Amino acid sequence: MQYFEYLIGLILAVLIEFILYFYIKKRSSKKLAVARYFGYLILCMAFWSLGLIVQILVINYVPQISPIYVDYFVYIFIALSPVAMYFVGLSLNAGTNFRVKRKYFLAFIIPVLTIYVLWTNSIHGLFYEEYSLNTQDAVFGPYFYVHTLYTYGLFAIDIFILIKNSIKLTGVFSKQSILIAIGVFIPVLLNVLGMTVFNINLYMTPLAFLFTLLFMAAAIFRYDFLNVAPIALNRIVNQMSDLYVVLNKDYIVSDCNEPFEKTFKTSKYKIIGKDFNELNFSKKIIINNKKIGNYLENAQNNTKVYKVDAQLKDSNKFFNIEISGIFERKECVGILILFKDTTQHVLDMETLKQNQNTLMERERLASLGQMIGGIAHNLKTPIMSIAGAMEGMSDLIKEYNESIDDPEVTKEDHHAIAKDMQEWVTKVNSYDSYMSDIITAVKGQSVNMNDDNSSVFTVEEFLNRINILMKHELKNAFITLNVLNKTEEKTRIIGNINSLVQVVNNLISNAIQSYDGVPNNVIDLIIEKKDDNIIISVIDHGKGIPKNVQTKLFNEMVTTKGKNGTGLGLFMSYSTIKGHFKGDINFTSKVGVGTTFNVVIPSK
Repeated sequence: MQYFEYLIGLILAVLIEFILYFYIKKRSSKKLAVARYFGYLILCMAFWSLGLIVQILVINYVPQISPIYVDYFVYIFIALSPVAMYFVGLSLNAGTNFRVKRKYFLAFIIPVLTIYVLWTNSIHGLFYEEYSLNTQDAVFGPYFYVHTLYTYGLFAIDIFILIKNSIKLTGVFSKQSILIAIGVFIPVLLNVLGMTVFNINLYMTPLAFLFTLLFMAAAIFRYDFLNVAPIALNRIVNQMSDLYVVLNKDYIVSDCNEPFEKTFKTSKYKIIGKDFNELNFSKKIIINNKKIGNYLENAQNNTKVYKVDAQLKDSNKFFNIEISGIFERKECVGILILFKDTTQHVLDMETLKQNQNTLMERERLASLGQMIGGIAHNLKTPIMSIAGAMEGMSDLIKEYNESIDDPEVTKEDHHAIAKDMQEWVTKVNSYDSYMSDIITAVKGQSVNMNDDNSSVFTVEEFLNRINILMKHELKNAFITLNVLNKTEEKTRIIGNINSLVQVVNNLISNAIQSYDGVPNNVIDLIIEKKDDNIIISVIDHGKGIPKNVQTKLFNEMVTTKGKNGTGLGLFMSYSTIKGHFKGDINFTSKVGVGTTFNVVIPSK
């Protein structure tokens, strides 16, 4: 039987092509254009092979029928095959947005003309001057070269589109790209050699194209070439704000997204296939005074994600970089470097820090002004009293001086004058002691709140300072501070007394303001010991704290005082108790009923 060896190959090709067609039809979405047109390409190849099987059977069993008549049928699919592959390329390039345009139908002009010229070849001989199944024995007419040039030209365009998109989706050195390139190269090379060098049979062409389908099938099923996910993923990563670059295990760049290209002013086609560490921009990425290359080796050895902050050298660009190995079957096949642009965040944090410093300085100055007002008022009374005592002492001295030469002044009179002087001295000493206490308290509070020096102090010392520093503000507001100490007066607290006094004073000030200037109210200051904690409670019966403020009271700088408050008081108080005393502040509040703040300090 003639061409028996080709018959077996063609039958096998038809079986593989139909299996491949139905597999793709079942697996792929109907809405995925690239899968649909690839299916058309497979059908063209299958019917091409099927037609040649019929031709071989005709040659062997119906010799009176010329094989060229079978070619009339076969060339329908030969002419349409490059068009089908062209549509595969177009749909792959457009992704899910592919729409058939009128201009695409121009691709059918030459195939339709080819079929017409072939069917009428006996009249004009434009396709075959002498027909033969062997390429070098056949004499081709002028139109055959038009058909051939168009076919291979369209195949070249198809190959370019397929390889371009494969590189775009998976990288130039990916297995997918290599498979597609090899698959489309085999039949083209075979046909060119058959027409120029070797004498090959026409039955070899569809068998050669079978390799194309098999290689593309490997790309389809092994690497999801027709899956919409890589197309969609490519579009997503190009629209995302984060930058990424993918390296193979030898640090060779295999892919990156458009934001990466724009930020580093490069093109993926310039850097793909090059050593990442040798590229100029990689040397500008500074991570804690180290180059990014220091982290790449570590990423290959474990699945840990390395997160580091970095800055571009000689630039105001800041990034948070995540470096992680890409593992397949426990073997590192590449490295993913993800760049999150934190430039705006860094600038915002610097601005926030400056604003915080400004607000803290305002709060400090406000507290200082309040403290100075209290000092002035607290010192005014003892100073006036001392002035009065000095006036009294002056009168007594004058009286005593005049009595020295007065014979009527008795011994008892001298003792009476001395007693009056002693009383004035005692009063002056008490006033002096009181002023000394004020100065000591104020001096302590003038120390910077960031002072972490700890000391041991008693509850009694703490309450004395509260009383001295808050006396003026309470008196002006006509508010009574009801102090209830449920601990022993000598109970000791370890920490910074100045910080604790500042915190409680702030809570008392807030309690005073909760009454909105209404006089004759009471604030309770209760100190008690529960378990291993000392609890200082400041209780008012004022307007309470709104619910929308309660949820963020210690987390943000919020205030209910409008333009008269900064929100730093409680914010700083909470930080002070947490940082200086390892304690906590909690509160309960009900609008219109009042608020209780509890400062909880571990007792040691």
